[in-house]
Amino acid sequence: MSRETPAHRDTIPCMATPLVIPDVASLKRFVGTKLGPSEWVTVTQKRIELFAEATDDHQWIHVDPERAARESPFGGTVAHGYLTLAMAPVLLSQVLRVEQAAMTLNYGLEKLRMHSPVRAGARIRFHATIQSVRYIPGGAARVVIAMSIEVEGVAKPALVAEPVLVYVPRKPGD
Repeated sequence: MSRETPAHRDTIPCMATPLVIPDVASLKRFVGTKLGPSEWVTVTQKRIELFAEATDDHQWIHVDPERAARESPFGGTVAHGYLTLAMAPVLLSQVLRVEQAAMTLNYGLEKLRMHSPVRAGARIRFHATIQSVRYIPGGAARVVIAMSIEVEGVAKPALVAEPVLVYVPRKPGD
């Protein structure tokens, strides 16, 4: 892949306004806060193929547009469910920023359900709510986000999940 044509080129420049939390210690004050929506992002066939390459999941419903048009109940290719999930961090960054965090770690998922396929060419966006915050010794915060990724024009979300993130504060002097 050329560095001049990145896979994210189809992402609309972000016009969403993120919630800015001043520091990790302040996270608990924002439990229940709704985040988003993010900007719409187009899930192109190229993005789907790059994900197939990265994961070695070349199932025809993802990478063979002609066959998928003929044989798939979706009428064409669809994104891998895990590709849709993998879009969550970039979409979350459009709607939430925690200042003074040295890093954010993906700790896992409490729940995940994939309700609707994302057809190649469809646009998705992200909605979320800060569900819970628990502080960890050393000042880090374990945050559960209730999120959904919607598909433009589709009633059911593509997926709903509860990712668990750990925000690690910067050390004094960093």
